[in-house]
Amino acid sequence: MKFCKIRPCFNYIYMFLLLRGGVVGRKNKVQLCCHVVTFAYLCSAKKDSTQGFLPNPLYQNKKMKKDSSSVSMLFMIMGVLFCVCLILANILGTKQIVLGSISVTGGLLVFPISYIINDCVSEVWGFRRARFLIWLGFVMNFFFVIIGALCDAIPAAPYWHNHEGFHAIFGLAPRIAAASFMAFLCGSFVNAYVMSRMKLRDQGRRFTVRAIWSSILGESVDSLIFFPLAFYGIIPLAELPWLMLWQVILKTAYEIVVLPLTMRVVKKVKQVEGIDAYDKDVDYNVFKVFNI
Repeated sequence: MKFCKIRPCFNYIYMFLLLRGGVVGRKNKVQLCCHVVTFAYLCSAKKDSTQGFLPNPLYQNKKMKKDSSSVSMLFMIMGVLFCVCLILANILGTKQIVLGSISVTGGLLVFPISYIINDCVSEVWGFRRARFLIWLGFVMNFFFVIIGALCDAIPAAPYWHNHEGFHAIFGLAPRIAAASFMAFLCGSFVNAYVMSRMKLRDQGRRFTVRAIWSSILGESVDSLIFFPLAFYGIIPLAELPWLMLWQVILKTAYEIVVLPLTMRVVKKVKQVEGIDAYDKDVDYNVFKVFNI
């Protein structure tokens, strides 16, 4: 609409002269009065980018105060990628792969990415957002496992003959599932906590050091919980420590290799978001999920 681009005072004067001077008839004067009122309404309106024109006396095009609990597009993208990596780790973990002479689960390909994202979120947005992201990933992963187990338990169609393969992927044993969930929560929260505390101690410096140390401690806690709970009595006891050690070494090495990329991502996100959180006076209670 172009009404607001015309100076309204000249139009008011022109229309007043038409009415006052009797240039138009009585009937047309009534119509013209209606046009004047409508025109004045439009000219006094304030343009809004989303809703068109709003009258100034009744509505104000004020900017809404940003809610402290709102999240940005970048945070949403990282959250989606975080959840996808956790779910993929469950699926790929059903296959054993060989790296050189070392046997590991296929989940090693993507699971360390979840720790990288954890580091990025803790560094940029702080422990509160990392805590929310960890619980979100837990809920999404739990939902995936439950729905997969439910589908696996439902009898297959008579003409479908791939039940064994489906069961191998989605028929996760309750013991392994429980160990996986517990290990994930403990390891992820340790990772986020170490990142937060070391950032305060170093006053924001030495991101590389805290990213590596937080990953080592987080991965160690994850392995120390998962492997004994999931494989005690299945894998020989003498082999468990070596299996845990190699998992920690390989996952940490993975993160060190991609650390230059992680640093670039963190730097760019800080610039775009305009945020560099320091967790002063933060409650580290892991159950305060929505305190973000």
